[in-house]
Amino acid sequence: MKKHLLGATALFVTLGVSAPAMADFDLTILHTNDFHSRIEPINKYDSNCSAKDDAAGKCLGGTARLETAVQERRAAAENSILVDGGDQFQGSLFYTYYKGKAAAEFMNALRYDAMTVGNHEFDDGPEVLRGFMDAVEFPVLLANADVSKEAKLVDVLMPTTIVERGGEKIGLIGLTPDDTAELASPGKHVHFFDPVKAATTQVAKLQAEGVNKIVVLSHSGYNVDQEVAAAVDGIDVIVGGHTNTYLSNTSDRAEGPYPTWVTSPNGKKTAIVSAYAYGKFLGELNVKFDDNGDVIEATGEPIIMDAKIAENEQIKARIAELAGPLDEIRTEIVGATTAAVDGDRKSCRARECEMGVLVADAMLAAGKEHGVEIVITNGGGLRASIDAGEVTMGEALAVLPFQNTLATFELQGKFIKDALENGLSKIEEGGGRFPQVAGLKFAFDASKPAGERIVEVTLADGSAIDADKVYKLATNNYVRNGGDGYKVFATEGKNAYDFGPGLEFVLANYLKAHDGAYQPMLAGRITDATAK
Repeated sequence: MKKHLLGATALFVTLGVSAPAMADFDLTILHTNDFHSRIEPINKYDSNCSAKDDAAGKCLGGTARLETAVQERRAAAENSILVDGGDQFQGSLFYTYYKGKAAAEFMNALRYDAMTVGNHEFDDGPEVLRGFMDAVEFPVLLANADVSKEAKLVDVLMPTTIVERGGEKIGLIGLTPDDTAELASPGKHVHFFDPVKAATTQVAKLQAEGVNKIVVLSHSGYNVDQEVAAAVDGIDVIVGGHTNTYLSNTSDRAEGPYPTWVTSPNGKKTAIVSAYAYGKFLGELNVKFDDNGDVIEATGEPIIMDAKIAENEQIKARIAELAGPLDEIRTEIVGATTAAVDGDRKSCRARECEMGVLVADAMLAAGKEHGVEIVITNGGGLRASIDAGEVTMGEALAVLPFQNTLATFELQGKFIKDALENGLSKIEEGGGRFPQVAGLKFAFDASKPAGERIVEVTLADGSAIDADKVYKLATNNYVRNGGDGYKVFATEGKNAYDFGPGLEFVLANYLKAHDGAYQPMLAGRITDATAK
């Protein structure tokens, strides 16, 4: 074929006629990730935005604002797709109350073309995920899981899809964390595997169908995305998620450039993009492909969803309608703080954080009447900060949105260090298993191999932990059952009770007990042994 084309070109030149140029193909990829049910606008702490801040133009995100931005960017593009990198579920009362129904309605309204499954889409098992998939008008993808034995997902949750724009086929592949079984509740019939293996297989299948433009929707995290891009030939773009990574060419807060380029084994470059989380940004990547489907260039920048972008009035009215049943719950004032409480994931997944101290202390106080001496809870369970002043139940729910309960159990002292080692095992990845504690002190060295990072651990008073003594611990029911890798709690814990009060009420009651004067603090329970 190429010989004929070259011959035709020579003929045109001989006759003095211009040869027809191969047509480049332009595609705008609009994308979101880790939306976490932030259907209403948020404040700078990624939590509920107050009416006062809204009136002052300080609110960000929200589906009504996102709708306006999507329509504006679609109108400016010759060809575009709108895709999501997973974790639409979980994070506000809209999910707690409506499960996936509200997310489905609004994603349909924005006319998404596809999304990948995030680990939180499995929080309430395959049944709720299936209900969401039945409600949406676009494909939900997952390639690195075997769902053949899960009746609710088989033949519905597919690894890939193909969309057409401007006469060109674009192949989309979905990936999710391969440790989702530890992070969520997919059930015993869903089995996850290596994303590199899955991507390699599905790229080959798409190419065999004549698709030469391939986009991976990956809820695997920024580091894994780079590993996939470096190992798999044929991927043009990876739209990321899971680690709430902000990529930008203009902000000094970005974790890398937008896009981040990685070279595959055959020398082809893959563009990786991610747009933070919570609907605060709309990602926009403008990609130019040549006739062979190779990326000539890819440029763009996440667009901040601030007050300069008007909210779609129809969507805003529908959100207000759905919010009606939620308002009585979330407007209740449960306490107040003297300053903002830092619950940022970069803090709570790497070191002691103010929200970790607050929630762990609240859990310890709630469990004391049952003999609880120690609290170990996962930093990834803390999902928002709280601003200074009055704290509402809605804010407490934003911090602790998972409807987890206080769980108590007994554990021999010799297993406490094992639990903490698990908590530190993915610190370099920002893993949600990082332990926030009460009743304990520990020092760690993250430069050491996983499993060897605890330098010292004592009880809160500095006394040694007795390896043979049985201690009473509290955590949340998810972690107590082995979630986030805390398998030692499930296998070695005794006399477990997983049905205590919801953690959001534990937090609310603790704040109430402080009579409007809780002062955020760092308690010095967690020490980085390498810090100077």
